[in-house]
Amino acid sequence: MTETPTNEILKRSHTILVVDWPSRDVPDSLALAGFDVAVKGGPGPEDYFAYENENGKVVVRRTGKHPQYVDLVYAFRPLDELPGIIETAKSLGAKTIWLQSGLTADNTKDPRGCWLPNDQKTAATQQAQAANLTLITQPYIADAARGLHS
Repeated sequence: MTETPTNEILKRSHTILVVDWPSRDVPDSLALAGFDVAVKGGPGPEDYFAYENENGKVVVRRTGKHPQYVDLVYAFRPLDELPGIIETAKSLGAKTIWLQSGLTADNTKDPRGCWLPNDQKTAATQQAQAANLTLITQPYIADAARGLHS
């Protein structure tokens, strides 16, 4: 698969499933940017929430079920969970996974960090491509969402 610029992927996306996040900045920024945002908010099969933009304020409501379809799955999870994230993405019809590491280039934890060592990034990309999915690891998705309308 050829790499598509992140802004083009976001412009083509309508519904995003968020699987964990470093801060509420992620689901809130996506909702405020106009996306339909579903959040996997816990380990149970009914731990799903919708984040919605109501007059410039994000409102959260429990849906109790996963979305029927998503365009993109965003995950702030360890790389060893990527196979499960890939399966979730495929089962919901997503074409893209946006994986955020939470690390900086000096391997420091940072809620906005998107750095992965080259070998890990290559392995993750290969796993996604084998499933016919596009993998994005940077930039920070909330910044990308805010930048769509600026």
